[in-house]
Amino acid sequence: MPTAHPSGWAHADGALRGPHWLREPSDPDALVPLLWSRTATKADGVLSVGGVPLPELVREHGSPAYVLDEADFRGRAAAFRDAFSDYEVYYAGKAFLCTTVARWLAEDGLSLDVCSGGELAVAERAGFPMERIGFHGNNKTLGELERAVELGVGRVIVDSFHEIERLTAITAELGRSIGVMVRVTAGVEAHTHEYIATAHEDQKFGFSIASGDALDAVRRVHDAPGLRLLGLHSHIGSQIFDTSGFEVAARRVLALHARVVEEVGVELPEMDLGGGFGIAYTTQDDPSDPAQLATEISKIVEHECRGLGIAVPRLSIEPGRAIVGPSMCTVYEVGTVKEVALDGGARRTYVSVDGGMSDNIRTALYDADYSATIASRPSGAPPALSRVVGKHCEAGDIVVKDEFLPGDVRPGDLVAVPGTGAYCRSMASNYNHALRPPVIGVRDGKTFTVLRRETVADLLATDVGNS
Repeated sequence: MPTAHPSGWAHADGALRGPHWLREPSDPDALVPLLWSRTATKADGVLSVGGVPLPELVREHGSPAYVLDEADFRGRAAAFRDAFSDYEVYYAGKAFLCTTVARWLAEDGLSLDVCSGGELAVAERAGFPMERIGFHGNNKTLGELERAVELGVGRVIVDSFHEIERLTAITAELGRSIGVMVRVTAGVEAHTHEYIATAHEDQKFGFSIASGDALDAVRRVHDAPGLRLLGLHSHIGSQIFDTSGFEVAARRVLALHARVVEEVGVELPEMDLGGGFGIAYTTQDDPSDPAQLATEISKIVEHECRGLGIAVPRLSIEPGRAIVGPSMCTVYEVGTVKEVALDGGARRTYVSVDGGMSDNIRTALYDADYSATIASRPSGAPPALSRVVGKHCEAGDIVVKDEFLPGDVRPGDLVAVPGTGAYCRSMASNYNHALRPPVIGVRDGKTFTVLRRETVADLLATDVGNS
């Protein structure tokens, strides 16, 4: 059996040839539309998004920068809202959330899923309707739960028996009630990375259906004064393309739903199937559109309910990545280009940019794949297999593992990476005391700042020193 290279995937046999799905393009300047936001175009080698040429955007706002296509984001949000018109569509704020995005979602009729006090504070600042908020998290603090009850969020998704006890005590103390969903573990192994698969038994989220904890949790919420039992919640993971996982999860969760009707004597009005719908990061990915997902998932639920002899509950889903992921790209400036001689006469081209794992940790954390293109000029040079790397003091600081870029890529070129809307800015850090890039919105040929670039003053603001 093949074994992993001790120095990591980048050094394994075959790494110099690139992944099996990567093909040398006939035109390295051409965009693959599936990977980019819908307004992205390229003319004479210059990439534009929202009608704004990226070289102009960089001259005004600097590099690196996240570029958020407002029309694309709102179009994708509306597509989910309309395709799942009989559902409640909660945008998963953990993918990317800021005041501007929360306001767009409120205006466009979506609900919002938050999973921390900070995300809830952003929603509050944006004036988001609290009744359309769901509050997730496996270890919500007392302060977070208190604030959720005070603000009147629409539902809290409870994740432990301790949380049920805390929420019961808080509602009693404040003289309030709150809607509750019980997150259950369906025992489904999603076909995705281990760290983003969340419905198998051996992980931190939810109450196990198989062990009986889920039914016990339902009983406790039902019996607790101040807690309004709304239904069951299931989430099987992220970056999922195959609805068979949803089918198995729905079958097991609905079977529990039927047991609750029979043994607890209450028909739960709602059920949440979670999110995790995949997007295209490279040409190997083939995501479903919202209409297709709605048709397939609805058929699954209706079939299972029919077989169990129960009414179809009010359904909800939680797309995050599928909305914001393709709506954003990141633009970098090339600083150095280095050809490295390797064993057997092989060579690798390293293209170093002015960002890296501080603005996109996913390649290092999840072994994620990305694409890239030169965004600032045309090139007649033949394509060369390249690796786009960051400026941080880590050998694993890799943005794009393998991509065909023009063989004459040089310092000063701009490189754009599509599909960076989900989890890149949300998980960004100040590693090596890097300053987090801005998020620049684009629409109809104009730019606007969504999140400003961090400054050295921001960086030092929390460093109180010894005096």
